[in-house]
Amino acid sequence: MKKIILGLLTVCFLACGASKTVRESRKVIKGDWMLSSVSSSAIGDLKITLLNDSTKDCFEGSNWSFVPNNNTGTYTLNGTGCNDEERNFVFVIDEIDEATGLYDFLLKPTDKRGRSEANVGFRMNLTALSDTDMIWTQNANLDGSNITISMKFKKQ
Repeated sequence: MKKIILGLLTVCFLACGASKTVRESRKVIKGDWMLSSVSSSAIGDLKITLLNDSTKDCFEGSNWSFVPNNNTGTYTLNGTGCNDEERNFVFVIDEIDEATGLYDFLLKPTDKRGRSEANVGFRMNLTALSDTDMIWTQNANLDGSNITISMKFKKQ
């Protein structure tokens, strides 16, 4: 009887764990990255504010660090006139479809202790992830039209 209960508990724990693809993604994302470019599908140069923090000009060239074993990270903005104070966040990689390899990337800004003042998070699509490159996309609405914002990272 004890063996049956133990077996059922083991199956339950394994079924609730992250998929192999998500575990591998966490290994790849670990480390330091630079946000090399931010672009949008809209025509013209838009003033885009990312993560309710700053403009795309401050984010381009920003440095990011991901620690997947506790789902935390930091980023520091770069650019003239940009606040270069280190920011903290927590993140989750959530698999949408194992067959296509599509993921959602959930990011929530926090303080150093992992607490969020505004309790606001951001959902992006993790559309590409390799040992050297990562791309996030986010859909937004601009004057009733859908646009896509792309953020391209390079591993440091």
